[in-house]
Amino acid sequence: MGWASGIALYVIIWWTVIFTVLPWGATPPAEPGRGHATSAPERPRIAFKALITTGIASVIWLAIYLIVRADIISFRRMVQ
Repeated sequence: MGWASGIALYVIIWWTVIFTVLPWGATPPAEPGRGHATSAPERPRIAFKALITTGIASVIWLAIYLIVRADIISFRRMVQ
């Protein structure tokens, strides 16, 4: 895996994970203020969720990198 494909893979994994992490702990307020959406979370904690996402995405990326590096799955062999 080259560095460009490694970065592209990490970005794809990161965005996939952020969409699964965003709903964690998102509870709407009991009484939303005027002009606020009733479904908006009370405390979104975006920075914390981005940090969690980075950790999870790094572990997933590392696992995929090791699988590709060890040649366990070879797309070149599949084509031939």
